[in-house]
Amino acid sequence: MRIAVAGLMHESNTFNPIKTDRKAFEAQSLLFGPALVEEWRAAHHEMGGFIEGVARLGHELLPLVMGWATPSGPVADAVIDEICDHIVREIKKQQADGLLLGQHGAMVVESFPDGDGEFIARLRKGLGPEFPIVVTLDLHGNISERVTDNSTAAIAYRTCPHVDQRARGVQAAELLSRILNKEVRPVQALARPPVIVNIMTHDSSEEPLSGFMAEARAMEKKPGVLAVSFLPGFPYADVPQMGPAIIVVADGNIELARAEAERFGKLIWESRAKLAADLPDPATAVASALKAERLPVVLVDTGDNVGGGSAGDGTFILAEMLRQGATGGVVCLYAPDEVKQCLAAGPGHEVRLTVGGKVDRAHGDPLTVSGKVRLLHDGCYVEAQVRHGGRRTNHMGLTALVELPGQNLLVLNSQRHPPFSLGQLTCLGIQPARQRILVVKAAIAYKAAYKPIAGTIIAVDTPGQTAVNPRRFSYRHIRPMYPLVQ
Repeated sequence: MRIAVAGLMHESNTFNPIKTDRKAFEAQSLLFGPALVEEWRAAHHEMGGFIEGVARLGHELLPLVMGWATPSGPVADAVIDEICDHIVREIKKQQADGLLLGQHGAMVVESFPDGDGEFIARLRKGLGPEFPIVVTLDLHGNISERVTDNSTAAIAYRTCPHVDQRARGVQAAELLSRILNKEVRPVQALARPPVIVNIMTHDSSEEPLSGFMAEARAMEKKPGVLAVSFLPGFPYADVPQMGPAIIVVADGNIELARAEAERFGKLIWESRAKLAADLPDPATAVASALKAERLPVVLVDTGDNVGGGSAGDGTFILAEMLRQGATGGVVCLYAPDEVKQCLAAGPGHEVRLTVGGKVDRAHGDPLTVSGKVRLLHDGCYVEAQVRHGGRRTNHMGLTALVELPGQNLLVLNSQRHPPFSLGQLTCLGIQPARQRILVVKAAIAYKAAYKPIAGTIIAVDTPGQTAVNPRRFSYRHIRPMYPLVQ
């Protein structure tokens, strides 16, 4: 069989005003044809799993396109227009037998709040009602019926941090092969309990999420069930489909799929009180970090979670560190203009910079600091280990490392970059385990890289576009959901 592989993945934060255009994808990954194989074959990502699975099963690989951009505001209409048209045109031209499709599930497009649903509905219309499409989804997807109605089967990640992406890609390839060989006839059902699952409870190695994932694996062992996915959802998208989802894929038995999905949904609703979080404010968190004996201390800036589409230049924690006299700290900021200043000054020279608070003031005010430019770096590095997001080649743009008084270090990036890899620091010569404080702009995803070297972890309740308290946001388009509605 000839198996097409493609992907268009974006986690869209509707509270972020920065539109995600074609250039945003080009800056990270927008590859067509064989070029995507070279980039993604070895990646711990579903695209790498697609490629591995197709080869292992003896099918012919037809690489079409892979687009991935750093989470930010909604995607430009022109991006999905181009990618959808390309996929449909090439599948028809090259007579593919089936499609493996990587989607995120929380993509919002300018004119389409349900970006992933719109994307796959267009593919279904272009490819016909019987063409097999097996989709992989991020655990943080906000899933609508358009996704499950227009795909043949959908499978989501099982871990957060996401370290099983490649395995899910292989699983999808195996399922598509069985569909093409007429061994199974998938039908799927979707349940969406009205609960906002706080993102700080999304760690799949800890309760309550670990228990839900175990339940999903137990459900998959039932006769006739092909796959069970639990997606806690992405709370930073003000769209009607926001929230958790359960997808059950059964072999020809839609009643079984519906019953199991609804049963799982009731479990989520009954556990709703466990799906909240209460974190310290920046002043309390920094004070605790300075007293900690187990080092390094990782301070998690949840309100400026770059992997959730936030600004990346929040200053609340940095301001507290400077106010309280912290030493040996590392803070990464999105600061393209200040990187240019450092480039003009050159390594070894003193600079006076006003950093942070440039994208907006929701993440803190700008801070003026003085220090020495230690080095400049092109911002490219390779992560060989299994890490959240599955990428090997990473791009954070031209980067400056500035040493402040108290042996504090500022990592200034020209592109917003999530802390999924220690490579963000080690490529600059920083040894994370030897620092006193490491600030990560994240929620859960950083743990795959940072937890093995952390002495103490303190998650911090900071304001911003990814704040952990849902009451900080003015939702206008979601349905009534707990805890906003009791």
